[in-house]
Amino acid sequence: MKLLEGKVAIITGASRGIGSGIAKVFAQHGANVAFTYSSSAESALALENELTALGIKAKGYKSNAADFNEAQKLVDDVMADFGNVDVLINNAGITKDNLLMRMSEEDFDKVIEINLKSVFNMTKAVQKIMLKNRKGSIVNMSSVVGVKGNAGQANYAASKAGMIGFTKSVALELGSRNIRCNAIAPGFIETEMTAKLNDDVVQGWRDSIPLKRGGTPEDVANACLFFASDMSAYVSGQVLNVCGGMLT
Repeated sequence: MKLLEGKVAIITGASRGIGSGIAKVFAQHGANVAFTYSSSAESALALENELTALGIKAKGYKSNAADFNEAQKLVDDVMADFGNVDVLINNAGITKDNLLMRMSEEDFDKVIEINLKSVFNMTKAVQKIMLKNRKGSIVNMSSVVGVKGNAGQANYAASKAGMIGFTKSVALELGSRNIRCNAIAPGFIETEMTAKLNDDVVQGWRDSIPLKRGGTPEDVANACLFFASDMSAYVSGQVLNVCGGMLT
């Protein structure tokens, strides 16, 4: 059973990692996928080809969701190419970790801009379409760090916690129009980024998790699938921790 048959989804920051995992699961479930990437045109084209091979329409767009006008233009382009937007996954994000005493103003501002402002920009851009349709699902990719904080990540934690407050507010504002907004808080997910870490560090993380493993992009994608599909038709304003039991 394909849970997203015929739906159009926008996924930001999807050329690798969690975003790429979401795009693949969505395509397997029949969604047409518009995704953004920031720099790697090569991996974006590879993903586009992989998705279209599943029999759906897919297109990658080089776009910076942190830029208000670029976000508006992206949604206009997706409407022209796909004709509709049913689902928005705000996944684009960066880290610039450091202890507060060593964190520069630029490193704080950049993380807030790319992680949090992008969610405002993209949600604002799709809301008029969803209001007209009187339906839609918005999923914001937060983090367990946004729920519980983390030393050395004050900027990242602030951006991800802000995303949760934004999610709950949008759920309250748009609920009467049958538009749902939820957040996912992934824990330690093993991607290209974590592959660069020391093996002992990664194993230490795994040992501290009740399920004794890191998550996969597919673990997060399956949670997104639930929120994007009609299976979660009565779920809005929620934060789902996908963390192997780290937060209980």
